[in-house]
Amino acid sequence: MVRISKRMKSTHETLDRTKSYSLEESVAAIAQFPKVKFDETVELHFHLNIDPKSSDQMVRGTIVLPHGTGKKIRIAVFCKGPEAEQAKELGADHVGAEDLIAKVAQGFLDFDRAIATPDIMKDLSKLGKVLGPRGLMPSPKAGTVTKDIAKAITEVRAGRIEFKSDKQAGIHVGIGKRSFSADQLRENAKQVIDAIDHAKPAAVKGNLVKSVSMSTTMGSGVKIAL
Repeated sequence: MVRISKRMKSTHETLDRTKSYSLEESVAAIAQFPKVKFDETVELHFHLNIDPKSSDQMVRGTIVLPHGTGKKIRIAVFCKGPEAEQAKELGADHVGAEDLIAKVAQGFLDFDRAIATPDIMKDLSKLGKVLGPRGLMPSPKAGTVTKDIAKAITEVRAGRIEFKSDKQAGIHVGIGKRSFSADQLRENAKQVIDAIDHAKPAAVKGNLVKSVSMSTTMGSGVKIAL
């Protein structure tokens, strides 16, 4: 017999596990979960109608959340020359070229997002096996390989996030903090749901999203009606 904590039992009691909730109802349900000692992240979990082994069915993209993520983003910028000076002026946490690449190669990963100029990518690509699995490798599609360092830093700070389907045909995205208002969570969630729906690959037949649920870091999932 599986035992659950009093907090989880209380969470389950607030939900009808057989029901799918509207987005508004899901946000309201999250608000009723027992609180913990830290400001939990609110997350969306998608199960997609894709074959994750097929490269032409990968789902990925970027989106700027209307109300940000509520998290302080530590930014590393791989560049040199005028762009490096600009990145420092804009308050990037780590700025460098070959020196920063060498530091990362030795195990330094004290950042959440990475931005790079095109001229540095040849050297940075050597760290693919380090940065790739952690979702930290800059890419043109994500807007993180660019000469416009100022725009990239501004968008990342404003709440631009990346999403990408995983090997289990899922996507998991943080959409804010539990301390956000209901309207902020609802608007962020809607933006993400719409963006993923519009990222449907041409090779996928039928609806892209099989199911989506909302949860907090320590709470149960609330199934959202599609």
